[in-house]
Amino acid sequence: MESAATQAPPEPPELPEGAEAAPRWPAWYAAAAFLVGVFATFMAVGVVAAVTGTTSGNESPAFTIIATLLQGAIFAGTAVLFASFTARPRPWHFGLRRTRLWPAVGWAALGILSFYVFAAVYSAVLHPDAKQSITESLGADEGVVGLIAAGVMVIAVAPAAEEFFFRGFFYRALRSRFRVIPAALIDGTLFGVIHYDFSGADLLLILPPLAVLGFVFCLVYEQTGSIYPTIALHSLNNAIAYGVQADAWGVSLVVGPLVLAACMFVPRLLGPPPRAAPAV
Repeated sequence: MESAATQAPPEPPELPEGAEAAPRWPAWYAAAAFLVGVFATFMAVGVVAAVTGTTSGNESPAFTIIATLLQGAIFAGTAVLFASFTARPRPWHFGLRRTRLWPAVGWAALGILSFYVFAAVYSAVLHPDAKQSITESLGADEGVVGLIAAGVMVIAVAPAAEEFFFRGFFYRALRSRFRVIPAALIDGTLFGVIHYDFSGADLLLILPPLAVLGFVFCLVYEQTGSIYPTIALHSLNNAIAYGVQADAWGVSLVVGPLVLAACMFVPRLLGPPPRAAPAV
């Protein structure tokens, strides 16, 4: 008989009674998929750089956008690939499923408020002045078209792709072995690292808030069983950051609410997860 310390963690408590449980992915899938995703992205971006003649230091916004799209697609594809080793992947296996609206709103609000309190205290104590340059590298400073394109990438595309991999797959795989806090800490740390700009030591100050943000997203997902609330939170946070960093509040106030609305209403169009076959 398994001891309590070695038993696999249960499914989130909000899973409807009688609903079919998602397949359990081994915890090592998380690390393997992450490494494969990083390597495949490096190779794919290298090919694009070779074809376009791009070298380090002269990346154009178009190249950066293509590289970002490739990264999101590769990580999502890697998650689906590894999930297929266990069972035929379904969207709801990755958290793309309905959840109760108002409890989800409540957990999301609590999560983002907790993060902003942490961020405010962290900033007051350490005074980090390092800033990420992702908005400029995406072309946010090169006219209206660049501003809109960068905004869509930062506020809509990146949150959806990253939540699909980091919460919908990576965290779920870790939960087959680890309890909530260790799994969320590992997930949050890798989430922070993947966003880290290695161009300066000062940017290490950005890593803890990013890791805490990823940690909070895991807790929200744990309580709701859906990544739609975490996509919404991720998008909201990015919209605020984009408005501040690129002085593009017009883009943030259009794209951000559209993503939030999609996260609220698209799940309403989906049916609940399939129900398990009756016991015989």
